[in-house]
Amino acid sequence: MEALAQRLSHLDSEAGGALRVVMYFDTLIRRRVDLPALARASAALAECVAGIRLHGTGRVIRVGPDGRPAPTPPAPASTSTPITLDEEEIGTVWLERPAPPGPLDELLLDRLALGAAAVLERYGPASTTMADPALIELVISPDTDDAARTRALRLLGFPADLPLRAIAVRSPRPLDRIGGLICPAHPVKAAPLAEAGVILAPTVDPARFPAGTRAGIGAADRPDRSWRQARTALRFTTARQPVVHHDDLGALALLAHIPQEALRDNTDVAAIDRLATTGDDLDTLDAYCATGSVRQAADTLHLHHSSVARRLTQIGKTLGIEVTEQAGLTRARLALTAWRLREG
Repeated sequence: MEALAQRLSHLDSEAGGALRVVMYFDTLIRRRVDLPALARASAALAECVAGIRLHGTGRVIRVGPDGRPAPTPPAPASTSTPITLDEEEIGTVWLERPAPPGPLDELLLDRLALGAAAVLERYGPASTTMADPALIELVISPDTDDAARTRALRLLGFPADLPLRAIAVRSPRPLDRIGGLICPAHPVKAAPLAEAGVILAPTVDPARFPAGTRAGIGAADRPDRSWRQARTALRFTTARQPVVHHDDLGALALLAHIPQEALRDNTDVAAIDRLATTGDDLDTLDAYCATGSVRQAADTLHLHHSSVARRLTQIGKTLGIEVTEQAGLTRARLALTAWRLREG
């Protein structure tokens, strides 16, 4: 690389400098350098600190012009450019130049970003999050044979023997950002489907889902079974419990298999219908069923416990259930859950 830089240095003016930058990076890519080598070469050419950051893993590479890791704290970036792969922004490259940007800095960063994308495509096929929905459907479909599923997993960048969890998601936020949040240290793939967004990941941190997101997490190791479980778990999510793991449902998961007409004809579910005409009462019942305690429900609703107790008495009359007794509470929970499943 030093010899190449010396040969190119004889080219004159801005046009020659631009050609020098292009040839420099073309040679690096042909030599199949990795990201640290790419950052070192860029810093040497720019004669200042160069950096690379990957959004999915949070990995940061900062190198000084001497080829050594740059000291911390980092200086402000004088110029930066996104790294894109398959039309998805997967990272950023930048220069930390104390003086104003040089005339070739923009071109240098463009070539650095292209080089980083080429490295990630070659060595990390699962570095990007968004995937071809057709491949995702092959992986999660119960009708896909093992050979086709293995090939689809390989094309997505997953080893065939890697246990994967499927997550069914409804959210206003982009799926790629959610995938990076819930599984920052491993490859993640996502795609929007008609019924819900699907994310495939080897591990999931339920606490990292962003606000406003509903998610059902499958438990099975096989992605097709995990996706079936994830869709079921998604149906049980609520505003108070926006993320549901299928394993936590236990016997409640059986409610998802009850035919819609059976739910519609059930007297307790019909009673919830009547209750739903008054939003406050439904919210009170929901808080009480979630906590199992009048005082805790009152804290959730920011009301005095005596007010909640009076409401529950009226709710019990509407439902025909003594909701403040244990058997009545269980019956009310089942009725409210069945009503939500029916309502979708």
